[in-house]
Amino acid sequence: MPASNTHGSSIIPCLRYHDAHAAIEWLCKAFGFTRNVVYENDDGGVEHAQLTFGNGMVMLGEVQNNEFGRHFAQPNEIGGRETQCPCVIVADCKAHYLQAKAAGAVIVDEYSEKEYGGAGYSCHDPEGHLWYFGSYDPWQPTE
Repeated sequence: MPASNTHGSSIIPCLRYHDAHAAIEWLCKAFGFTRNVVYENDDGGVEHAQLTFGNGMVMLGEVQNNEFGRHFAQPNEIGGRETQCPCVIVADCKAHYLQAKAAGAVIVDEYSEKEYGGAGYSCHDPEGHLWYFGSYDPWQPTE
């Protein structure tokens, strides 16, 4: 049975970064995320962070060699490839694309209008994680 959630998405992507503090700064600047909370460990690294975007969220933390952390592979460890891709719905996809590109996002698929509706693009963040941004909202009824 799905969890009762009236605040946002019930599925929240979780990512790991070698330099989570830098990633948080960049994700907020380039993609428009907002810091919800950042918890540091005793060494000053990011143990857990929550960034929001609209009613969605991503969670992230430092790469760690612990039981949970050993389930992750970073893009730089597997030839720049990724095994997942957060998809984020944005209101003005063209403006978002230009903002991300200006902040140094590595564009993988250029901004384009999609046959199924809306527009979208994909890019890598500074640590190589793949992101997709688009204006198509699958929650909205189609005509």
